[in-house]
Amino acid sequence: MSDNPSRTYRVIQWMTGDVGQVGVRHFTGNPTFELVGVLVHTPEKVGKDAGEIAGTAPNGVLATDDIDAMVALDADCVFYTPVIMDVDTVCRLLRSGKNVVTTSGFFYPSADFAEYGDQIRAACADGGVSFHGGGIHPGYAGDILPLTLARVVDRIERIEVYEVVNVLTDAPVDHIDWLGFGKPKKEFLSTPTILGLGVPFFAQSMHMIADGLGVEIAEVTADLRAATATQDIPHDEGTIARGTVAAQHHEWTAWVDGRPLIVFHAIYLTTGPDGLDPAWDWGKTRYRIVIDGDPPTELTLQGVEQPDGAFSHPGYAWTAMGAINAIPDVCDSAPGWITHLDLGLVRPRGLVRP
Repeated sequence: MSDNPSRTYRVIQWMTGDVGQVGVRHFTGNPTFELVGVLVHTPEKVGKDAGEIAGTAPNGVLATDDIDAMVALDADCVFYTPVIMDVDTVCRLLRSGKNVVTTSGFFYPSADFAEYGDQIRAACADGGVSFHGGGIHPGYAGDILPLTLARVVDRIERIEVYEVVNVLTDAPVDHIDWLGFGKPKKEFLSTPTILGLGVPFFAQSMHMIADGLGVEIAEVTADLRAATATQDIPHDEGTIARGTVAAQHHEWTAWVDGRPLIVFHAIYLTTGPDGLDPAWDWGKTRYRIVIDGDPPTELTLQGVEQPDGAFSHPGYAWTAMGAINAIPDVCDSAPGWITHLDLGLVRPRGLVRP
């Protein structure tokens, strides 16, 4: 890793959704970075100033949908933030000599992604660069935080990670539909869910914890429960009808030596306990890590309630910054797929500014 704290890193922002806009704002405001290109996919964004897209003052970088031009551009790193990764595109960027830091998946090289992992490693070798995946969960709350917390305990019986999200207040309204809220309970429980299909991605964090603790996961099992609305729940694009699914609790368990060692809970809600059957009370949006062991230990990550009572969940900012703050260390690493375990303690740069 470089010991030159004054180095500037030339960065391309790849896509400008909620996470990508955080990237544009940070790369513009942090002297550690120089934003040199912005790739978009919606026609109405093409030609616009990236600052305008991100809701800030113009920064002089115009958005383009020209992938070839971005691949040819001189840059140290691409911050790649589509919802779903296109591995061929990422490998093309790596082979062009650009490091790639992403929030789009592949946080840890588990067996679920062996083929993709081989492609990414080969592209890193061809381009002489590095690849790193980060974010908030997976990529931070479910792996870095549990391993960090484990450092202060004597013995571990079980690690539980709780992600609690109030979708109506702390997520885009489109989550209501694609998470399956408003479906009859029987239908919801019997058909694949978006979160359920994402288990291999969350399991990467489990494998990182296991490898960090020196144990091996035999299997990951899944369970799903749902609560229904006791009354109609209106939202900006319609209503979650009474009697349909208004909350869901996904539980994924990593088994080690015949016992449940790591348990992830993904709990998504649209109302409080008074509006649910059963009356689940999971509290505000947050991440909670609990180690059952000696001594029993707990850590909570959540947004801060303001003096006027306002509370907002900084999920997209956390997602972006968990990856962005690793960019300098990734760029300065030896070529290859760089995981959190490889990086060690990341040294964020340019966060303290006048």
